[in-house]
Amino acid sequence: MANNNWKNRAGMVYSTHPDFVYGQEQRETQTTLPAAQQKLVVTLDRRHRAGKQVTLVSGFAGSDDDLQTLAKTLKTQCGAGGTAKDGEILLQGDFRDRLVTLLNAAGYKAKRGN
Repeated sequence: MANNNWKNRAGMVYSTHPDFVYGQEQRETQTTLPAAQQKLVVTLDRRHRAGKQVTLVSGFAGSDDDLQTLAKTLKTQCGAGGTAKDGEILLQGDFRDRLVTLLNAAGYKAKRGN
């Protein structure tokens, strides 16, 4: 009974079988590609943001920790706020040209979108 932690039982409501063992999903750890193999696109986005400009860096293939680290360095170097989620980095403001030069200097293949 100790291995049936209730936090790991996502989606299971109730089982009447006395020998039932709750299955736990195994997450695959995504490996991060080297910087030279990353193809990043830097675009400007205004959709669903009340007309405010947001610089969007998309195309990152890797783990969330590496994405958060890259986002933190970009936010620090641009002096802007932002977030990283769903494989994309959002920076508040228009930093397309600066981000392309910073990413290319770091070894990424980055190009300016729109």
